[in-house]
Amino acid sequence: MGHMSEDRTKERVASTAWCPKWEQELSEYINTCERCKKENRKHGKYGLLQHIEEPKHPWETINMDWVTGLVPGGKGNFNSCLIIVDRFSKSMRCLPCHNEDTAIDTALLFWKKLISTCGVPKIIISDRDPNSHLNFGPTSMTCWVLNLLFLQLTIHKKMD
Repeated sequence: MGHMSEDRTKERVASTAWCPKWEQELSEYINTCERCKKENRKHGKYGLLQHIEEPKHPWETINMDWVTGLVPGGKGNFNSCLIIVDRFSKSMRCLPCHNEDTAIDTALLFWKKLISTCGVPKIIISDRDPNSHLNFGPTSMTCWVLNLLFLQLTIHKKMD
């Protein structure tokens, strides 16, 4: 019969057999089948597709995603990597990081390695996967950058 979704399996069984509590027993069986779990994963609704303007300048629009589960290595014993791609030039930055990094750690990394050299992007495209540590968006990013600039100016002013 194959490994179909639970609904399709129930339809097929209902057309050929019947016994008391068959739906409950079938559901329990399907929920314990490893192959069914892998092949019939449930996911949320897909988001609406939106048109993305062609950027006019480098680092104006970026794509970002995490690569996780890497073998720890390097001076910092990094086990993941934040990949950032500029949609204008197609150049890429690989920022080594840790799976355990907090939103603040990721934001500081983003600031040190990208914003400080390339400026604040207008559009940030991410798939919002579970590894996304930050709610990146033009508004939140601008506020975040301004807060960091204010914090740096305050620190420098106190040191003078």
